[in-house]
Amino acid sequence: MSGPPSSIPSPLPSPSATPAGEAPDLARQALVTGGSAGIGRAIVDRLAADGYRVLNLDRDPVPDPPPGVETVAVDFADPAAAEAVLAEVTATRSFGLLVANVGQCINASLDETAWTDLRRLADVNLNSAILAARATVPAMRQAGSGRIVGIASRAALGKPNRTAYAATKAGMIGLVRTWAQELAPHGITCNAVAPGPIATALFRASNPPDAPQTRRLMEAIPLGRLGEPAEVARAVAFFAAPEAGFITGQTLYVCGGASLGAMA
Repeated sequence: MSGPPSSIPSPLPSPSATPAGEAPDLARQALVTGGSAGIGRAIVDRLAADGYRVLNLDRDPVPDPPPGVETVAVDFADPAAAEAVLAEVTATRSFGLLVANVGQCINASLDETAWTDLRRLADVNLNSAILAARATVPAMRQAGSGRIVGIASRAALGKPNRTAYAATKAGMIGLVRTWAQELAPHGITCNAVAPGPIATALFRASNPPDAPQTRRLMEAIPLGRLGEPAEVARAVAFFAAPEAGFITGQTLYVCGGASLGAMA
């Protein structure tokens, strides 16, 4: 089988190309949830460029995926279906890195927030991470090493009109801090990356660069600009690296300084 393009640094070969009797390097097997667009897509691309074989779990496939990336369809709003897919996937494949990225946002004030909003976001933003971790941790525990990176948000510190979203993203920070303590004896680190305003395609569609609300938002960010998805992906790659083995239970805000104070 021919090697990967020179622009991608040596991703692991597919299982069919692994020599008989040799298991793929667990540390370079990554499971990413919600990796088909936005920040998730940037994470998938960065991991693939760093040499990981990436399995993306998302409702939609990754458009024009780089070598070493495949997608299995799953809707994390349906926990029972998601749990079944995770069980099927991990029955034949093990992962040394889990990036719990999939998320959804509901923009609603306190008065507008329905109990169903919180239930849906709890399933997509939190229960997805719990299900994915329960499915992937046994192999990490057996190997005596592993990485879990959860994608939180600067909104975990509070943001108007984000009752359900802020609650669940704060919950992600609580998850990784709890798992960091539980899994440390097995050599598994658990950390969170909390993005601030990031210029994804979805964000730009709702916030044109010259719109007044976009200008006000950037003025409230100490660095005076929006972040890029690739900047979040770099933070994920940092926590995933072997050199980050003594860092666990931490949250890294990638927010241009917006986490330093209140941001309207």
